[in-house]
Amino acid sequence: MIRLEGVSKRYGRFTAVHPLDLEVSPGELFGFLGPNGAGKTTTIRMVTGVLRPTGGRVFIGDHDMQKDPIRAKRHIGYIPDRPSLYEKLTGSEFLRFVSGLWGRDGVESEKRATELLELFELGAWRDTLVESYSHGMRQKLLIASALVHSPDVIIVDEPMVGLDPKAARLIKDLLRVFADQGGTVFLSTHTLEVAEALCDRIAILHQGAIRASGTMTDLRAEAAAGAIGLEEIFLKLTGSENVHDIITSLRTPGAA
Repeated sequence: MIRLEGVSKRYGRFTAVHPLDLEVSPGELFGFLGPNGAGKTTTIRMVTGVLRPTGGRVFIGDHDMQKDPIRAKRHIGYIPDRPSLYEKLTGSEFLRFVSGLWGRDGVESEKRATELLELFELGAWRDTLVESYSHGMRQKLLIASALVHSPDVIIVDEPMVGLDPKAARLIKDLLRVFADQGGTVFLSTHTLEVAEALCDRIAILHQGAIRASGTMTDLRAEAAAGAIGLEEIFLKLTGSENVHDIITSLRTPGAA
């Protein structure tokens, strides 16, 4: 459902994302991991059509994001890491506005918006201005808005930020059920325990290039890592596993 063919991004002489070839199938929950500055958010913005690649092509289903962006984006529900909402709208007005952007209105659209507000425990706040919402409530409303037009693909950048444990569990269950019912989930997160528990396959991005990709079994083989967990694999593949030695040297008298 998502296909990247040689997708890259440069800013002047700096290459933020080296050519990526990647495919995520319907029914798959795909984890996209990497340290800060690895190029994850840049890649996500290219996949969603927010940012134009320097090279390569992005396909959502059969639709080329550059040649046919409207049709490609209709299949996507995008949940960014920071909830940016229209604060002078109520929760229900915001979902109605988003539905209208996708050309959906009427009874069915209102019903789905109501169901999503109830699902995220925002029903009592549906007629309250968004400016009164807490950060967690805004995040839940943003997630609801990404689902309101019944997308085939959910692209998620740090979905658990600001959520309490109950809401975080709801999101994890929602993403897993969405994939199990044939949807495609592209998930970027720093919470490695979530990625290890949820994802069918995982790619680890480092310095703008995919360092390893596959199931946990594949990643262990790539890292020659035996039966260790995702955190240890991640640190080994991104060159961060020597932090203990670095700290020790800093605390050693006379260390250069």
